[in-house]
Amino acid sequence: MNWYAIKAIYLFEMNRAFRTLTQSIASPVLSTSLYFVVFGAAIGSRMGQVDGVSYGAFIIPGLIMLSLLSESISNASFGIYMPRWSGTIYEILSAPVSFVEVVVGYVGAATTKSVMVGALILLTARLFVDYEIQHPVWMLLFLFLTAVTFSMFGFIIGLWAEGFEKLQIIPLMVITPLTFLGGAFYSINMLPEFWQKIALLNPVVYLISGFRWSFYGVSDVNHHISLGMIVVFLFVCLGFIAWLFRTGYKLKQ
Repeated sequence: MNWYAIKAIYLFEMNRAFRTLTQSIASPVLSTSLYFVVFGAAIGSRMGQVDGVSYGAFIIPGLIMLSLLSESISNASFGIYMPRWSGTIYEILSAPVSFVEVVVGYVGAATTKSVMVGALILLTARLFVDYEIQHPVWMLLFLFLTAVTFSMFGFIIGLWAEGFEKLQIIPLMVITPLTFLGGAFYSINMLPEFWQKIALLNPVVYLISGFRWSFYGVSDVNHHISLGMIVVFLFVCLGFIAWLFRTGYKLKQ
């Protein structure tokens, strides 16, 4: 394992994030804080409990997951797209660095930035609503695995995209709607029985449900199933990235 190469890629990506601190860190935290103000403090104080949890506290896992998914994808996709756009990707491909080391460097940096954003949002939420974390180890596990998995997914998008506008298509047109429909602001048990079954086809439901269970011990889906879904998606993304590097699709062409 070429740890020097991994460190170089990782530090380069982290330095880029710190150079754009307002856009990379402050912006997602501020935008999520507005959700807490509107839904948590203003509307939540006028609503009853959901599954025995106050509404303001109930939406915290969903809002963190919303930011985590979008930030993981955008950080990783932009990180690998820029070398393709500038042509420096060929220096990486010609260097004695395996695809595993390249992925660890870029995905590791994207994961770190996403986890930092998630942690800051969690701390910011304390200013608006009270919450508890019943299973902190599970919470950290869900947070880390989700960040890694969707950073890999973003890495794939960065290799697939042919322009800056395509970097935003999947996050805006697919991931964000799935997150809003995946129980970020409500429990799917509140839906009619038919729509509950339809909602289970949404993979984001399992992510939010498992993450919410780690906070309050309540979930729409068993947390072991949620963890299994994340692990399966992680290996699917890893296998697809391996295929991209082996064939050179959108890399050597």
